[in-house]
Amino acid sequence: MLKGLGGLGDMAKLMKQAQEMQGKMAEMQDSLNAITVTGESGAGLVKASATAKGELTGLDIDPSIFSSDDKEVVEDLILAAIKDAQSKAQERSQAEMEKLTEGMGLPPGMKLPF
Repeated sequence: MLKGLGGLGDMAKLMKQAQEMQGKMAEMQDSLNAITVTGESGAGLVKASATAKGELTGLDIDPSIFSSDDKEVVEDLILAAIKDAQSKAQERSQAEMEKLTEGMGLPPGMKLPF
């Protein structure tokens, strides 16, 4: 196709691959909104749900933990569940990105987008 143009043929191929990758990344970003992860604390007494993008979508609190004496404990459990959900969202997002970039020959552990 572009044999007589030296390295331009390779450049065109790279540009095409970059455009395909951009499209796949956009699809993956959209799909992260549909993936739900759940973080827990207090042996499941508090559960926080989030999308794989890290957006908090729900909070479930077992009524047995409500007591005016335990207000600080309840607050700590809620924060711990949210942090757990956010951590799981980050892990899931990274796993989805690794699936997408598997065949690209990138160095292991390279984070995208840059």
